[in-house]
Amino acid sequence: MAEGRGSVMVAMVVLCLPLVPSQCEVAQATTYVVGDDNGWTFNVAGWENDKNFNAGDVLVFNYPQGAHNVVAVNKEGYDGCSTTPSDAKVYTSGNDQITLVKGFNNFICSYSGHCDSGMKIQIYVS
Repeated sequence: MAEGRGSVMVAMVVLCLPLVPSQCEVAQATTYVVGDDNGWTFNVAGWENDKNFNAGDVLVFNYPQGAHNVVAVNKEGYDGCSTTPSDAKVYTSGNDQITLVKGFNNFICSYSGHCDSGMKIQIYVS
């Protein structure tokens, strides 16, 4: 008799397992193409304004390789269009994928005059 109850319990567990994933929320990262169809180019500043970014989201910077770059800078680098800190990470592939972290995420193009022409974005992730 005890053996029969054990079989019923196993059957109930097996039948209930498919229900468990439907009760869990899994956070999915979102991928954003910076500048949308225009890509990482002049006057992209402000592209980020109406978006809700989360830690783990991925930014894709598309641009002709050799025409631009992407530099992850601090606030001083963003405000002054400079590669600050001096060891700032520089991306040059033309299809750069960067994962956002909590806090400020600042990106500029360090080619002469590009940042001053609006090739910079600042994203805050809470």
